[in-house]
Amino acid sequence: MRGSVDGLASALPIGELLPAVFAEDELAQRFVEGLDEVLAPILAVLDNLDAYFTPALAPVDHTRWLAGWVGAETDGGEPEDRLRRAVAAAARLHRIRGTREGLAEAVRLGFGVSPEIDESGAAEWSSKPLGPVPGAVRPHLTVTLRLPRPTAADRHRLDALVAAARPAHMPYTTQVIAIQAPATEAPGDLTTDLTSDLTSEGNPPS
Repeated sequence: MRGSVDGLASALPIGELLPAVFAEDELAQRFVEGLDEVLAPILAVLDNLDAYFTPALAPVDHTRWLAGWVGAETDGGEPEDRLRRAVAAAARLHRIRGTREGLAEAVRLGFGVSPEIDESGAAEWSSKPLGPVPGAVRPHLTVTLRLPRPTAADRHRLDALVAAARPAHMPYTTQVIAIQAPATEAPGDLTTDLTSDLTSEGNPPS
């Protein structure tokens, strides 16, 4: 939160701006010094205003406010570095929203891991007319994410990201799968068994 900063000197002391008759007036100088202490943080913010709109430099609480301002896909619980990357990439993601690239990038920014995307559409060329139409007849999208220790919260988060970033007309399925544990790690260390996926399905609004 923005607020007062103990000992912060004002970049523009009011005492130096008073008429000469008050230059040696102790009461007047002490009075405006109190105002300097109140105004110093405001002047400091104004002097560094561009930093408050730079995701890599802004205070964390202000960066979270920026996330809502630019429509970044955040949930408020991500680490600071991931939050800053999501805010910085928000404008670009809006331009590629609904594409495979945009979906993959949104999930990667949300989890720090690239997803596996399987879509029903396809494209090919033919030298002859009336060739077979590529892809599946019914559109569908499957997004699979592999995490070391997946939880139900990860599945809900992935579902929300895919619902927001997918093509609006496409039904979709999301899966969160546990990564194989190293041989030196005890089997019980995984929170989700390899054979049990956290799966969710969604459909476009009717």
